[in-house]
Amino acid sequence: MTGDPAPDPDVGAAVADAHRREWAFVLAATARVARDIDVAEECVQDAYVAALDAWARRGVPRNPGAWLTTTARRRALDAQRRDRTLRGKLPLLIEPGSPVQCGGDPAEAYPAEGDPDAPWTAAGGDGEVIIDDRLRLVFTCCHPALAREAQVALTLRLVCGLTTPEIAQAFLVPEPTMAARVTRAKKKIGAARIPYRVPGPAELPDRLDAVLTVVHLLYTTGHTSPAGPALVRADLVQRAIGLARILRELMPDEREVRGLLALLLLNDARRAARAAPDGRLLLLEEQDRQLWDRPAIEEGSGLVIEALRGSAGRAGRFALQAAIAAVHAEAPSYGETDWPQVLGLYDELMRAWPTPVVALNRAVAHAMVAGPAAGLADIEAIELGGRLAGYRYLPAAKADLLRRLGRAQDAARAYHVALDLTDNDAERSFLARRISEVSAGTDGRG
Repeated sequence: MTGDPAPDPDVGAAVADAHRREWAFVLAATARVARDIDVAEECVQDAYVAALDAWARRGVPRNPGAWLTTTARRRALDAQRRDRTLRGKLPLLIEPGSPVQCGGDPAEAYPAEGDPDAPWTAAGGDGEVIIDDRLRLVFTCCHPALAREAQVALTLRLVCGLTTPEIAQAFLVPEPTMAARVTRAKKKIGAARIPYRVPGPAELPDRLDAVLTVVHLLYTTGHTSPAGPALVRADLVQRAIGLARILRELMPDEREVRGLLALLLLNDARRAARAAPDGRLLLLEEQDRQLWDRPAIEEGSGLVIEALRGSAGRAGRFALQAAIAAVHAEAPSYGETDWPQVLGLYDELMRAWPTPVVALNRAVAHAMVAGPAAGLADIEAIELGGRLAGYRYLPAAKADLLRRLGRAQDAARAYHVALDLTDNDAERSFLARRISEVSAGTDGRG
């Protein structure tokens, strides 16, 4: 008696790669047809399951994203046809106004017959403001009827394809809390019949801050992957930068849009220098600045000037963060960094965006200006507040200042706390080396 044949590992890897690269495109394109996020997500998940079998039998298609999009959209259309049939047979049991009815017959936007391997192009020329399906879905999820944290969490889950643990880590909350938050947000979209549609130009500014927050969190999740062997998830980084560029085209006069794009470009410009050839994490002071992407730094620095030069009101949080990144990027060496300017910018950022993470970063800059004891006092005050419990960079920063003060045993304890909170392999290796170094110092060997 024999069982089913084992799945082809190459097909499994291709599906996993397509999930990582294409999820946002496929879901956004399917949602445009389904007009219901839950239905769209279910259809996309079914398409990925179908790919495991179809690709094993027929080979991986030339364009996996197009194949998945075609399959998911067909399933969405089938679901809508079944829904219309049910409405015709049971008119008294179905309330009118379902999200499925929004926007006319979706079949008109999708060819009945087509090559699943052919590149798929969304219909255009309809006068819509947002031309990218992913960005359209971002703005839809960031509906004012949802609480701000729910907007951001739902978008990161649906549009960006982040897992619930990854989103929970970004928000510094337990995983069950985040899972419940995402579920409630999806239910509210259905209960409130929030349509899948493009917000008009007058509605865009009200949703902009949430959208910028989503793109920034997407980038930071890719900049340092929460878990796994790779320091950077390039797919998330590139997706975030791409969305930021589309936002710039969509809203060219918004200072914070310029600030966000500048921030992403300036931080990503250091990517090639952030790890040694053997994968070892390199701190800013250790990086070879010749490897930094100078065209990206020039573009980002120019955007910073534009974002700070606006005439109305104070600079926003993304413009100020970008200005800090520009100071680092333009310094000839780590020793020549203008730390007083960095500290002054953090003071401005604290006024614009007074969060504990900003306070922690300010404490590090304060230590560079006034000495490690001053920075340590700042960090201990943040600890007392309790809002960064579980945030791995707080004990890591504290450990570094304790190390610089010669308090090796205390530093080792703080590094151990950071290590217990860290799942990224490169960061874990760095923290383990630090523990070894400070432990050797207490033994008189370093």
